[in-house]
Amino acid sequence: MTKLPPAAKALDTLGVPYRLFTHSGPVKSLEQAAAERGQQPQQVVRSILFRLAEGQYTLILVAGPQQIPWKSLRSHFGQSRLTLASPEEVLEQTGYPVGAVAPWGLPAAIPTFIEQSVLNQSELSVGSGVRGTAILLTAADLVASLPAAQTIVLSGS
Repeated sequence: MTKLPPAAKALDTLGVPYRLFTHSGPVKSLEQAAAERGQQPQQVVRSILFRLAEGQYTLILVAGPQQIPWKSLRSHFGQSRLTLASPEEVLEQTGYPVGAVAPWGLPAAIPTFIEQSVLNQSELSVGSGVRGTAILLTAADLVASLPAAQTIVLSGS
């Protein structure tokens, strides 16, 4: 049996139901990932780490094809400047490589926000902590598995 991805272990601990999906080869696009999983691109959830200030980060879960409306994000956090975390920061803060970030099993708590449009889907796929493997679960189970996460509405500007 293959080793369980870190995020799957965290979900097992929480008692949250999910399915694992492992791609047969490299994933080169959001559209490819969705198609192979039998989903639409908006069902693929990206976990994006932002640096708000030195040593201060937040994780935002967004629907696959959705662009981040920077003005709206800066306004929400009351900041004139914020940036995407570097790949090194992502690995250091989450324990996961870019492209496989999961909101579960993090080395330390990171404030997490779920963009409202993510919750419009019944089934979602989220990073597992391992490239090429995704966790599939319901939107309700995503919310239940992240009790400290807040829902955020990011409108384009």
